[in-house]
Amino acid sequence: MMKRLIWCLLGSILLVSAAWSQSGGAEQAVAALEQKWLQSQQTNNPTLLEPLLSDKFVNTGTDGKSSGKAETVARAKATKYASAENEDVKVTVFGDTAIATGVYKGKGTDPTGKPFDETERWTDTWVKTPGGWQCVASQGTTIKM
Repeated sequence: MMKRLIWCLLGSILLVSAAWSQSGGAEQAVAALEQKWLQSQQTNNPTLLEPLLSDKFVNTGTDGKSSGKAETVARAKATKYASAENEDVKVTVFGDTAIATGVYKGKGTDPTGKPFDETERWTDTWVKTPGGWQCVASQGTTIKM
């Protein structure tokens, strides 16, 4: 009876550690994708962004307007970044869904050629698909300095 109890406890510990390490792997994977998104801005290369976004992606901009994947990618192509940085990036995984949050600071010119210097807090929602993690929603809020 005691051996059975010890084996059950060991099995439970192994299952919990396996689940924990898988979650840690998912957190790292999503954080790496957030870094790739940032790299697309830093290098003015929106083709890096396209595969990260789900076809059903929805963005809610700091102006409150929403846009889909095509509009978001088109805006990225027309924006010229002089600098782009993320701070305080955190990823929390809930099964096949991950929530990433952080602070973005960027400078450049928007699609109309108007200069921008912005700081915003963002939240991205990622879903694990058969092809890997994809962002399904993003929202940004301007931080007033």
